[in-house]
Amino acid sequence: MSKDTKEKLIFAPERYQYTRGSLHREDLVNKDPLLLFNEWFRDAVQNQDIKAPESTTLSTARLPSGRVSSRLVLLKELDHRGFVVFTNLGTSKKAKDLKTNPHASLSFWWEPLQRQVRVEGAIEYLTREESNEYFQTRPRGSRIGAWASPQSDVIKDRKELEDRVAEYTKKFGEDEVKPVPVPEFWGGIRIVPLEIEFWQGGKFRLHDRFSFRRESIDKEYELVRLAP
Repeated sequence: MSKDTKEKLIFAPERYQYTRGSLHREDLVNKDPLLLFNEWFRDAVQNQDIKAPESTTLSTARLPSGRVSSRLVLLKELDHRGFVVFTNLGTSKKAKDLKTNPHASLSFWWEPLQRQVRVEGAIEYLTREESNEYFQTRPRGSRIGAWASPQSDVIKDRKELEDRVAEYTKKFGEDEVKPVPVPEFWGGIRIVPLEIEFWQGGKFRLHDRFSFRRESIDKEYELVRLAP
């Protein structure tokens, strides 16, 4: 296709309507947004049409450029402080972004429920002990893979990666009982919310949007309704 053509690559006609539910302020007042998220997450887990309710888009931004990057990750834990995911904290693009800007966002989309949740927050790093507790629950191949992959670094070809897997398989062995230690460069990050927005699709795209927001992580949340 010529760069000068005005032909659209994608044209999405208006054919999808949001009719599954609604959201009301009186149902949210005095709610803990983390507990409300847990309720919505359980609804997603129980819906057979949602195959991976824990999948979420994690976005980070690098300073001073302000360049934003996003990727799908899996939510592994929700605790009283926030949302936990695990990653390579040494070479990954997200790790490099967070070193310059310790803030991130998450976006969950559960299409069959016509629900979305957005989270914006500050980053905390889990302790090595906390990271190891989760790391040891992973399949052995995944633990070895964490050692073998210099995540986001340029590699020559697939064979280079396979050779590294073979190297660490030899180092740690194939005995399922023998532990694989958590790498020093691998661990968990917790997104402590500054804002959690709950979005319920509405007819004629007049969606219900409510945001729990606060200025800092030691403050109380304010509940506000947002225009769709």
